Amino acid sequence: MPENILAKIIQKKNEKIKSLKKTISLDSLNELIGKNKLFINFKEKIETNIKANKFSIIAEIKKASPSAGVIIKDYDPVKIANIYNDNKSTCLSVLTEEDFFLGNLIHISKIKKEVNLPILCKDFFVDKFQIPLAKSYGADAILIILAGVSESVANDLYEEALRLNMSVIVEVHTVEEAKQSLKFKDALIGINNRNLKTLKTDINTTFDIHDVLVNHQGPLISESGIKTKDELLELSKKTSIKTFLIGESLLKDLDNNSIFTVLK
Repeated sequence: MPENILAKIIQKKNEKIKSLKKTISLDSLNELIGKNKLFINFKEKIETNIKANKFSIIAEIKKASPSAGVIIKDYDPVKIANIYNDNKSTCLSVLTEEDFFLGNLIHISKIKKEVNLPILCKDFFVDKFQIPLAKSYGADAILIILAGVSESVANDLYEEALRLNMSVIVEVHTVEEAKQSLKFKDALIGINNRNLKTLKTDINTTFDIHDVLVNHQGPLISESGIKTKDELLELSKKTSIKTFLIGESLLKDLDNNSIFTVLK
């Protein structure tokens, strides 16, 4: 039986947040949020592109992953963000999980000082405390992975993010999760082609789930496993999805990646 990677990550995250809550107060987070003038509407930027019949790429910045190991040895998130910006990426996804992806929330702050793009804090949200924490570092959007939390926790995360005027991506991998996600009417819904329990990737997941989500009012996103421009175009042609979250295939060919040409 394959190891459940998601369960391991969630367990570690719960331990970290429990410890963190003892050292950081909500008042201090709210004070930091109040001082930050660099927030951008993540969802609105994507919706504007959809209305103009344009593609959006949420370009992911990460040093490592459990499936790929270390992707970039000399990891400079600000440098990568600038390359993505130069290539007209719509938004950024910054991996901030520390133990399995070698990320850090401080990377969001550093990027925001130099690059004027909306940022998704890509992490494993298990407690609504993480939402003001992410926003205090400059995040514009958060991720709710339905496979990783209970229904009540998902509801709490969603409500807290909306209260703080942040965009929300609700991530699904199965038809059942897709049906559950439809109640999050103000969210973007991301179809993750990667099974987070086994780490296997299959872009047919987007085709399999899309029909359940076709009437959702917010943007739909196809995430993970998209390796080429042709794959992206095929996904869009068969589903009408115009927004894609792409990481490893961009990171492995930052300087001359044909996927970016869909944005020109």
